[in-house]
Order: sequence, then C-alpha cells, then structure tokens
Amino acid sequence: CLKNVFSVILILIYLLLMAVAVFLVYQTITDFRQKLKHPVMSVSYKEVLVYDAPGIALYPGKAELLSCKHHFYDHIPPLTHPGEPGEIQCNTQRINYTDPFTNQTTKYALIVEGPTDVQKRELVFLQFHLNETEQDFSAIDYLIFSSFKRFVKSSDKAGFMKDCESSFSSWKFSGGFRTWVKMSLVKTTEEDGLESVEFRQETSVVNYIDRRPHPAKSDQLFFVVFEWKDPFIQEVQDIITANPWNMIALLCGVFLALFKAADFAKLSVKWMIKIRKRHLKKKARQMNHIS
Repeated sequence: CLKNVFSVILILIYLLLMAVAVFLVYQTITDFRQKLKHPVMSVSYKEVLVYDAPGIALYPGKAELLSCKHHFYDHIPPLTHPGEPGEIQCNTQRINYTDPFTNQTTKYALIVEGPTDVQKRELVFLQFHLNETEQDFSAIDYLIFSSFKRFVKSSDKAGFMKDCESSFSSWKFSGGFRTWVKMSLVKTTEEDGLESVEFRQETSVVNYIDRRPHPAKSDQLFFVVFEWKDPFIQEVQDIITANPWNMIALLCGVFLALFKAADFAKLSVKWMIKIRKRHLKKKARQMNHIS
C-alpha cells in the first residue's frame, strides 16, 4: 500500500514538473516575441576632429545680411561699425522655393556654410539689418541641415530645401540680441538600416547695447553665432536583445525534461499495474486456499 501511495505521489510530482516546464516554454516564447517587438536603444559617442560642414538656412525676409565671418577659439572681435555693411567671408547661396506645407507661398532662403573645426572652436558670426518695420516683434527663422556640400552638389536645390524643411525643425533668433547657438549632432540608425540625422542645440541670448545715434536706432540689428558644442557625435541604434540560441537551448532542456518525466511516469504506471496484478493474484490464491 505504501508503495502504491509513493508511486502516486511521484506521478503527481512529475505531472507538476511537466506543467512547470510547459509554462517555461510558453513564457520563453512570449519573452522572445516581446524582445523582437521592443528592441533596446543603444547610445554611443564618436569623437571627431572635424565635422562635415552643416548647412544653415536662414529666412531673413526683408532683413539684409551685413557681415558673415568665421572666428576661432570663441573670440569675436568688437564691432567697429554696427549696422553698416561689412565683410562677407562665408560661403553663401540664395535660393527661392515653394513652401512644402502650403505649395503656394514662395520662400526666400539664405544658405550659409557652417563651422567644421571643432578642435579650434570655430564659429560663424552673422549680422543682419532690418529697416523700420510695422511689426511689434521681429525675428529671423533658421534651420540646420546635415551637409552644405550635398546642397551645393544637388541638381534640384529647391527640392532639396523642401525635404530639409519637412525633415528638420526650425528655430528663431530675435533682433536686438546676440544669439549664440551651440549645435550637437545625433545620428539614429533604424531597424531597417536607414540612418537619420538630428541637430540639437543649446541657445544663449545676450542683450546688445546699441550705441548708435538715436535716428539710426529705429533700424533693427540681428546677431547670431553658430558653433559646435563638443567633438562628440551621439549615435543611437536599436539593438534586439533576444538571442535565438539561448531560447533554443532552453527549449531543448525543457523538452528533454518533459520526455524524461513522461518516460518515468510511463514506467511508474507499468510498475503500479504490475504490483496491482500481483496483489490480485495473491488475493485470489488466498481465497482459493480458504475455499
């Protein structure tokens, strides 16, 4: 009797183990599918000595570009004749194209080649001038795109700028201030292998002390500086942490345990049947002997 009870307990234990094994198989497959659907974001930083010159698209409207110069080591010489035309030492191009959002308005853009030498802290300093305006507030829009060289080599510059305006965010800098823009570059690699570029920026604004004669102060002056924040490109990519070999190894172990448990249960059942038959034969003999 004790042997029968012990065999029943063993069968129940192995049935419980089989249930646990089945649950582990289900949980493993579910986790694997979840990891495939939700990859982990990996962030790394790549140091560079020289950046590819970005393109800076400015939308001055009625404002006039007075000067544009490259300086180094965060040093900008004092302004000698503010509000008057100065040297334009930057590579610039002017272009008109149709607004990609309305397809009706024609936009005028001034494209300037951005800084490249981050080790020498190269910067681009621009000065704009705007005559009297009826607006209460004055500002100039701008956006930054990845490569000035690609824009120059493009056969369809208007289409190129439409794509840039649709893909990149635009910002503003106000008149009467010096706006210092520090740029950083983020490259993101998608699951399908496509790479996208995003510019992030930190902006500081300093009030301009206008010492011009009072009649000249009716005109608005704009000052903006573009510089790289640091020599590190942030690279972001999605990594699938699900390892199929680990899942296969775990499933093999689970199925092996299931087969062993099933084999043991089969032997236990045969042994119980054998014990039961032997017990019935013995009981039949005792009854015959009594008769």
